[in-house]
Amino acid sequence: MPVISTIEQIKAFAARCFSHARGSHDWEHSQRVCNLCMHIGRVERADLEALEIAAYLHDVGRSCEDESKGGVCHAEKGAEMAREVLAKYSIAEEQKANIIHCIRTHRFRGNHHPESLEARVLFDADKLDAIGAVGIARAFLFAGEVGAKLHNPHVEPEDTEPYTEEDTGYREYRLKLSRIKDRMLTPEGRRLAEERHRFMETFFQRFTQEYEGDK
Repeated sequence: MPVISTIEQIKAFAARCFSHARGSHDWEHSQRVCNLCMHIGRVERADLEALEIAAYLHDVGRSCEDESKGGVCHAEKGAEMAREVLAKYSIAEEQKANIIHCIRTHRFRGNHHPESLEARVLFDADKLDAIGAVGIARAFLFAGEVGAKLHNPHVEPEDTEPYTEEDTGYREYRLKLSRIKDRMLTPEGRRLAEERHRFMETFFQRFTQEYEGDK
């Protein structure tokens, strides 16, 4: 019987955490983030083993945040869950601490700053999946999940509430996605973000024009 590697076991645990996940933050998101981590990590010469594990585990606390409608920070919850999981494996304590740090600091709206190279790579990879073509698709997918309208042009996004019918894809773009490229922490992350940001700007400009019937 083949021996399953530590990473494969952790990956399997992480995948199970998404059995009832919403599409905007599902297991496929974690896999895309992992792919981006491996790309950026190779360029930046990060610890790829720690990075891969952190990428698989970074959103395991997401369901708790969704169920609480934002009351629970999924990064904090995920770090707690990761600590328990990692305790079962013979991973160096320094690596374990770094992985937990990566998870705790990956959130855009979080209160902790990514200090290690691996944490900065995970932060960038997670944010890259929120912008560009995939990011636009995820923004509208999330809006549908919370019952939001297609667009809410008569109210300023700053005056609207999250997790309501006002939480549109355009609101997400204005309040979060448009700011992401300026928050990137690695040179390669910034390079990738620039192109994705330009595509996103063009899309939402066209979107508002079509919505108003100007195009």
